[in-house]
Amino acid sequence: MILARVLGNVVATQKNERYANARVMLCQPVTPDGAETGATLLALDSVDAGVGDTVLIVQEGWGASTAATGEQGAAIDSAIVGVVDYVDLLADEIKG
Repeated sequence: MILARVLGNVVATQKNERYANARVMLCQPVTPDGAETGATLLALDSVDAGVGDTVLIVQEGWGASTAATGEQGAAIDSAIVGVVDYVDLLADEIKG
């Protein structure tokens, strides 16, 4: 799973009919303390996430496919499967 922040919506005038009701979101991976890390990625939204939300992304074809479309076998690499309310780090983890 990837922890990320939603940067915005991606609008497509045409897309595969299996994804007709799914929103595509641009996401920035972040560390547990909120620092940006890695390259941005696209993910189908299955939980009604919004811009600025911290989310959990599954990046595995089978899980992403079923979470985003409710059907097995759709060609999807990444899907948002949860909105994170907060990240609670233990004191030992903060010291690093």
